[in-house]
Amino acid sequence: MAWNPEVYDQFKEERSAPFYELLNLVESRSDLSVIDLGCGTGELTSRLLDYLEDSKVLGIDSSEEMLEKAAHFKTSRLHFEKRSIEEQLHLGDTYDLIISNAAIQWCSNHKELFPRIISKIKAGGQLAVQVPSNHEYIVHQLLRKIAGSEPYKTAYNSWEREYTVLKIEDYAGILFNHNGREITVYEKVFPHVLENAEAIFTWASGTAMLPYIERLPEDMKEQFKNDYKLELQNIFPESPVFYPFKRTFISAKF
Repeated sequence: MAWNPEVYDQFKEERSAPFYELLNLVESRSDLSVIDLGCGTGELTSRLLDYLEDSKVLGIDSSEEMLEKAAHFKTSRLHFEKRSIEEQLHLGDTYDLIISNAAIQWCSNHKELFPRIISKIKAGGQLAVQVPSNHEYIVHQLLRKIAGSEPYKTAYNSWEREYTVLKIEDYAGILFNHNGREITVYEKVFPHVLENAEAIFTWASGTAMLPYIERLPEDMKEQFKNDYKLELQNIFPESPVFYPFKRTFISAKF
């Protein structure tokens, strides 16, 4: 997908809060080998350097646009590589800490994915993951509603957005079945207050709307955006707008 770092960073404070919640689950140790799966702009990845003294961190991402911004945070202890999460898991490298913040939701089949990730953790290592789990909220429902109406339904040729995030008890079971210990899995609502429906549209245009837009022909993209914006304005006529954003946190040691 063609990510836009500028749009994504318009809500930097809201998008950063779950990372620090995730960091609280990570045991602060020194001299670790660390990988961040889906590092994005690299700004949050760089915060690991102070928290994990003398550790070496690799951030991977499939987006050229995001990695261009991440390059500014490169140091002797932190570097970045262009690679998808799936491609990374085909390599033989293992790590003391695998961390991922708001990225794995884009990967398919979590019941198979998580065991593959766990297999890349060294003995005594840790997994720490955060994924959005708000796919049933009205903001996502409206995207599915529009995509299922004409002329978009025909343009998508039976494609439907796949939501891969599991229930929290399923993640806990996967961790347990793969010898995880100190298992922590929970869901938390982050109470965002946005200015209006336009702000919600801008939020969604940086993430949730991307897979819908990229699959449409050029002459339909702006109309889809306008239709979505109108639906949001009908649902959220007030200002400000309360946006309860659910996220799932997953952590264990192995």
